[in-house]
Amino acid sequence: MTTSPKWRGSALAAALALATPLAAQTPPSPAPPPAQAEEKTPAEKPWYEKVKISGYVFGDAYAVVAHHDPEIEGANGFWLRRAYLTFDFAIAETWSARFRLEADSPGDFETGARLEPFVKDAYLAWKDKGHELYLGIASSPTFELAENFWGYRHLEKTPIDLYRMGRSRDFGVAYKGKAAEGKLTFHVMLGNGDGEGSETNEGKKVMFSLAFAPAQQVVLEIYADTEDRPESADRTTYHAFAGFKSAKSRYGVEYALQDRQVADAPDQSLAVGSVFGVWDCAAKLSLIARFDRAFDGNPEAAEIPYLVLANNTRFDFALLGLDYKVHPKISLIPNLEYVVYRETDGLPPPDDDLIARLTLFFQF
Repeated sequence: MTTSPKWRGSALAAALALATPLAAQTPPSPAPPPAQAEEKTPAEKPWYEKVKISGYVFGDAYAVVAHHDPEIEGANGFWLRRAYLTFDFAIAETWSARFRLEADSPGDFETGARLEPFVKDAYLAWKDKGHELYLGIASSPTFELAENFWGYRHLEKTPIDLYRMGRSRDFGVAYKGKAAEGKLTFHVMLGNGDGEGSETNEGKKVMFSLAFAPAQQVVLEIYADTEDRPESADRTTYHAFAGFKSAKSRYGVEYALQDRQVADAPDQSLAVGSVFGVWDCAAKLSLIARFDRAFDGNPEAAEIPYLVLANNTRFDFALLGLDYKVHPKISLIPNLEYVVYRETDGLPPPDDDLIARLTLFFQF
């Protein structure tokens, strides 16, 4: 039987009309999942992915408005108080290493030497599940927590560091750990006691910090160390720190005490208290204020770089600054440091010190 062209056209049209809704109801075949690249371990990565380079720099344009030393009063200029260049190496999943160089100006208002870099950090670290082990030149627990909470090392050192009662680094072995769901942390270190320098005696320094954070806004710390020094000049240091942080401000209070044995002389005691506050006034503007009181005269006060205080004299130190963040990693901070000396051992106090600075800080 022969089918007419007209009938064949009608049948084809009907078939297409029926196939269209059926095709719309049939779900498309799922696309194959994209191939997921396996994450490489540090050992498998090329060398340029294993190394992270970073650093920061800060310095000042300064003017000594007033000073107890007439030879320093009126001094002005520019200096670089610190420059860091840091290399962090990923060795394996739990192993890493750091090598850091530091350079800075002398800051004694006398020396005109060029900046010379030296090794600030050089350690091997093991980190796993909240536990950390460090071997080499690494951060000491002496004021690490207080300095991090203060957050303005580029403006001024914390009291123990500033008044030459302790060092930020030491050469030895350190261990950090956590407990109580991270609310309790400890940091213990056995070191030479010579900071970044080489061992020069048989004595060692033992340092221990215990911190408790009952809430995200609060941290409490107690610290103690003992250092075996040559010629019976041993030292023991204690300090306590408390910090509170809100959404737009933070506050800290610290007290430090150091007992120093002195050969063929009476023992010495150094005590200092400190309070500070930081307030975020606007998106790019923060106000910083700090007050320190030295309850005893310090025999090494004249060796404090960039400040040079009067030896063996009680004093009060005040700092006021305004941090303008040009960029999240760049700060410009006009600030004042003011020192008022108090009568000590019946001697009249020296004249006050006042230093005005414009501090530049940037990270990279």
